[in-house]
Amino acid sequence: MRRLLYGMNLSLDGYIAAPGDDIGWSDPSDELFQWWLDEERAISLLLYGRKLWETMSVYWPTGDQQPGATPAEIEFARNWRDTPKVVFSSTLDTVDWNTRLLTGDAVAEIARLKAGDGGPMRVGGAALAGAAMRAGLIDEYTIVTHPVLVGGGTPFFTALDSWETLNLVETRTFPGGVILTRYERRSAAGGPAGTD
Repeated sequence: MRRLLYGMNLSLDGYIAAPGDDIGWSDPSDELFQWWLDEERAISLLLYGRKLWETMSVYWPTGDQQPGATPAEIEFARNWRDTPKVVFSSTLDTVDWNTRLLTGDAVAEIARLKAGDGGPMRVGGAALAGAAMRAGLIDEYTIVTHPVLVGGGTPFFTALDSWETLNLVETRTFPGGVILTRYERRSAAGGPAGTD
């Protein structure tokens, strides 16, 4: 069975984007960018909702060709292009860069992919991740908290029907007061979900 990961930069008040889809507050330090690159290299399949796909596909297909691109940005762009991706959307007609477009039931497809063999998958995009979260499909949460309050926007977490207890597996501090916390579902760490 494959592991499903969900991780993003978020504001101290819990948002991955400020109103107007503004993510300018989450500009990573070189150290944090390198950490994200190392994480992405370990992913075998990226799962995107339409909005995050559109954000990523505007820049990263040619990110290695941008003036002033750092070695880490060049590697991130190449890794992004090479990593297989699935985009869930009922409005897009085509996708590119090693990507498949799926228009059906996203939760059923994620469950099917998760039940198969292969390396870890990362889900991205608040709506898609929220659906996977409500279905109990996410094994690990990586929260990279920036010391900024944005006052609203797109939340990282979705409303759940019941509690879910997690195990803290990592903390780390990055320049600029950025704090990483990584958690696993109790069921992913060996116990049944919904206990405790």
